[in-house]
Amino acid sequence: MAANIEERLARLEAIEEIKALKARYCALCDANYDPDGLAATFVPDGVWDGGPTFGRYEGREAIRDYFKGISGQIVFAAHLVLNPIIEVQSADAATGKWRLIMPCTVKSDAGVPEARWLLSAYDEVYARHEGEWLFRTLVVTVNFYSPHLQGWA
Repeated sequence: MAANIEERLARLEAIEEIKALKARYCALCDANYDPDGLAATFVPDGVWDGGPTFGRYEGREAIRDYFKGISGQIVFAAHLVLNPIIEVQSADAATGKWRLIMPCTVKSDAGVPEARWLLSAYDEVYARHEGEWLFRTLVVTVNFYSPHLQGWA
C-alpha cells in the first residue's frame, strides 16, 4: 500500500534537507575547510572516515581538529558532488550515497602547489538531531587522488 500524502511529503522534505546539508558541507570545505562549520554538520559523536588516504576522526572535536590541519595541505578545492541516492528509513534516520569529483591544489612534498584530481564515493548515515539533519557517519572511499599532469591510469 502506498504511503499517505503526509508520509510522502515528510520523505521528500527530509531528502531536500539532506541535500542542503551536503551542499553546506561542500561549501564549507571549499571555504578553506571551515573547521567549526564542518564539525557542526555532524552529530556530537559523529564520524568522518577518509580511509587510508585521509584518516578516521570520531566526535566533533576530532573532526574539527582534522579540518583545521587539512587547509594547510589542500589549499584550493572545488567539491563537485553528484548522483545522490538518499533513502529515508524513518523521521530521524536516513542513508545516502554520492559521487565526488574534485579538482584541487595541494602542497606537494616539495612544498610547491600541485594540481590534483580526487574521485571518491561517499557513503553516509544521517540523523535528525535537535530537529536538524546532520551526519552520523561520512565515509569517503577514494578511487584516485592523482596529479593532474600525471593522470590516474
